[in-house]
Amino acid sequence: MGRELETLDSVPAGNVLGIGGLESHVLKSATISSTVACPPFTALPIEARPIVRVAVEPVHAADMPALARGMRLLNQADPCVETLVQETGEHVIVGAGEVHLQRCIDDLKQRFACIKLNVSAPIVPFRETIVVPPTMDRVNEAIVSDTSSTQPKQNEAVAEEESEGVKNVLDKEKGLIEIRTANKLCSVQIRAMPLPEDVTQLLDKKSDLIKVLVTVSSATSIAERRQLASQVTLSTREALKDFYQQLCNAFKEAGSVWDGAADDIWSFGPRRIGSNVLLNRIPGYKRPSMWHSVGLSGNPSLPTDGGYQDYDNSIISGFQLATLAGPLCDEPLMGVCFVVKNWTSVEQDCLSNATGITGVTGLTEPVLEHSSNEDDKSVQKNISENVVVKNEDKTNEESEENNKDLNNTSTARILTKMESADNSVKNLPSHKLDRFGPFSGQLMSAVKEGCRRAFLLQPVRLMAAMYTCDIQATAEVLGRMYAVVSKREGRVLREEMKEGSDVFDVTSVLPVAESFGFAEEIRKRTSGLANPQLVFSHWEVVDIDPFWVPTTEEEYTHFGEKADSENQARKYMNSVRRRKGLYVEEKTVEHAEKQRTLKK
Repeated sequence: MGRELETLDSVPAGNVLGIGGLESHVLKSATISSTVACPPFTALPIEARPIVRVAVEPVHAADMPALARGMRLLNQADPCVETLVQETGEHVIVGAGEVHLQRCIDDLKQRFACIKLNVSAPIVPFRETIVVPPTMDRVNEAIVSDTSSTQPKQNEAVAEEESEGVKNVLDKEKGLIEIRTANKLCSVQIRAMPLPEDVTQLLDKKSDLIKVLVTVSSATSIAERRQLASQVTLSTREALKDFYQQLCNAFKEAGSVWDGAADDIWSFGPRRIGSNVLLNRIPGYKRPSMWHSVGLSGNPSLPTDGGYQDYDNSIISGFQLATLAGPLCDEPLMGVCFVVKNWTSVEQDCLSNATGITGVTGLTEPVLEHSSNEDDKSVQKNISENVVVKNEDKTNEESEENNKDLNNTSTARILTKMESADNSVKNLPSHKLDRFGPFSGQLMSAVKEGCRRAFLLQPVRLMAAMYTCDIQATAEVLGRMYAVVSKREGRVLREEMKEGSDVFDVTSVLPVAESFGFAEEIRKRTSGLANPQLVFSHWEVVDIDPFWVPTTEEEYTHFGEKADSENQARKYMNSVRRRKGLYVEEKTVEHAEKQRTLKK
């Protein structure tokens, strides 16, 4: 590049030039042409995906417009960085790693925004998942009982929450949970299962196709669905067909329990494009397959039961909320399948008379019956109190006439009360017909809570983001390099020596949470003879239960009574919960001065 810029009217091919005035038209990359018929150039492929994020805010609140303008310029200048504003109002910068984030923050302070900033600590994402129940414990002994060590705590928590009006029926062998809505009208049976690894990876790679599929299948009318389906290009249809076949084959290879799972998919999550799946296994509810909207599934659009169809979106919304924030540390779920086994109404008219919660028809009769009984009693009581018997020697005929008059008066008052009660009930909005709120909201909350509890019944695990670390080092510093990698919870995959030199190419994986300061430390320990290159690679399960505690004598001998030094998953979980302000179960010293042993 030259040292200065010159203004030119035209530039021949093969030169680097700059064009001003396009900052309001170009987001990251664009194709500038003098004709509309020019095919657009694709953006440069970036191997390093942004994974680490920081929240920034100006020191002075008056500089907020300058921060927004600077983040927009930073987003245009760097093809790898992502800038966004979260739902909480925080301005977030997402970078590929520690060094990249520091470079972006320096550019934002000195070049683009030119203001002073407060920068948060780096935020590393995690995922929550479940695994197949293990057969070996931490000391490589066979587990006799298949009950997870975390289930007693979870069952205690479930028992404590039963007092809130939601009943749970647990089937420990199948991991099935039955949960009821707050008004006890409907119950849903949900089971959580770990998705096959091939299916999870396929869903993670095909998120763009899932977005197209969900957009077409979620249309509210047939005409809108046909219009959206006609807009799907031929290449996209072929890609969707290939995706459907791959998904069916992956489910088929996983075993007979997944037969027909591709056609039973109710929704993906979170945000309808994630790697979690909701399956419809309700015996009496045959909803149309989402693949049929793009002409891929063999199952036609079946007629659906109106009672179930009215609350179809409530089930989906509860599933989306459950997968967006898991029960461990409010991180998104990954590789989890929730199967809705049954959806029944405790009362027969729960779904047939549903309007609001159960509809005016379902609520007016008991309300009026209750009010009429109370009014009848109150009217008769008031009349009996106001009647003064002056002559005790009245004949039976007179007493019968008085009773008829009293009955007529009470009946008239009761009818008046019933009419006023009927009018008041009809004038009430639907969400005030029950103290628990609309039935759709109750069902959504119940499904969300049921998914969370079904998730906790399975062996839970955290998933950590992993870097692929390529290191070039000489033979004399290999030992020190290995020590630094193992200290950071990493592991070496392969080691090869370059021909004709004494330099080794070492490939390893390293958790993103342990990567801060890794490059500086490895250069110090190796005197600058080892150079690491970190690129985000994949998500990996931390192979230890975050709630694990020693239970057998061998585990107590090997890990001690606390066993907190070995549980890396618990450290990650507690750090995230502490950052989010959630409850952290840890022991604190109440009277520290009583433990001092210093001599006076």
